Amino acid sequence: MKRKKVDLITLGCSKNLVDSEQLIRQLEEVGYEVAHDADKPDGQIAIINTCGFIGDAKEESINMILEFAQQKEEGDLEKLYVMGCLSERYLKELSVEIPQVDKFYGKFNWKELLNDLGKAYHDELYIERTLTTPKHYAYLKISEGCDRKCSYCAIPIITGKHISKPIEEIVDEVKYLVSKGVKEFQVIAQELTYYGVDLYKKQMIAELIERISDVPGVEWIRLHYAYPAHFPEDLFRVMRERPNVCKYMDIALQHVSDNVLENMRRNVTKKETYELIEKFRREVPGIHLRTTLMVGYPGESEVEFEELKEFVRAARFDRMGAFAYSEEEGTYAAKKFEDAIPYEVKQARLAELMDIQQGISAEVAAAKVGKQMKVIIDRLEGDYYIGRTEFDSPEVDPEVLIKKEDNDLKIGDFYQVEIINSDDFDLYAKII
Repeated sequence: MKRKKVDLITLGCSKNLVDSEQLIRQLEEVGYEVAHDADKPDGQIAIINTCGFIGDAKEESINMILEFAQQKEEGDLEKLYVMGCLSERYLKELSVEIPQVDKFYGKFNWKELLNDLGKAYHDELYIERTLTTPKHYAYLKISEGCDRKCSYCAIPIITGKHISKPIEEIVDEVKYLVSKGVKEFQVIAQELTYYGVDLYKKQMIAELIERISDVPGVEWIRLHYAYPAHFPEDLFRVMRERPNVCKYMDIALQHVSDNVLENMRRNVTKKETYELIEKFRREVPGIHLRTTLMVGYPGESEVEFEELKEFVRAARFDRMGAFAYSEEEGTYAAKKFEDAIPYEVKQARLAELMDIQQGISAEVAAAKVGKQMKVIIDRLEGDYYIGRTEFDSPEVDPEVLIKKEDNDLKIGDFYQVEIINSDDFDLYAKII
């Protein structure tokens, strides 16, 4: 008898991807064939793991659900299930508005999906998952939820309070993934620096990273989504001393104006922000900082936007993303402030900020020409092998291009290269 095929579509962030990978492992265990993000979905069952973070992400999720609902109406699909952040937040409304969906699940009760398919959830597989990434790297989710009260953010409304995974469970998961060939770990959470406060009554991120770095076979550990206030300074020592902890920190700063930071409820000042960046670079020589900034927050004047531009020029972030403020219902900002800055102004500010960063990124890349660096090879694309340095996270950061001719490189292996050229973002290299 032919196995039933499931199409699983993941929208949103890498934290959602981890949930999808766990679900795929469970589905495969009970006999389903699963395709993830297939170009042409053709399964009898579709599962959509949604994002509900900002307006654009919600719209993408809704459109995807409607697309599959249409297929179901036309008889091309037997069952349609929806899970994830959007589903968690708008469970009742979506059930009424899109009746073609067989069932909506929230962010955390997707295990019920197996029961609804007439299958059992296998508790003993709790650390196992089927990777959707190249087999040499994986995302490692260390907690759920967030206790921060940033005024613009709907994540705590969706995911609830911060819940840390126990250290032993995380270490077991790392050992399991290493046994499957994983060499590189992107450590992720809604907010890394709060890790352990709920379980151990203190910040434990430094101890956790040390424990992970002790696992044989772990070659690179990269840290994502830190919070600037009360940054755990013992993490500097770990990053400086442990060779397999990448000198890389993804820390979303959002803004620099004291007025805007206060309205955002970020619990940090302009002076403290500048001091933290200086401390990072002093304590961890060679560190590459990635940040995310927001333009167009309610009340952001031209003066405050000029402050933000000056901050980007002065801080010279190695990696930077930015986005325009999007009002999220239920948040403090939506209740307290009018979203009065016109869309066109927000977009113009966004473009101006990213234009400044593009010039900085080009200079950061050009400074690497002539240097020798260690890279991991992700894939072969056309005439080039595509790799990354320790300063580059998958999907979001620059890449290293190595000409295929005269090279026979193995995907997932490390190589020493010399950087021979650069453009605004990417590097070009030759094998040493």
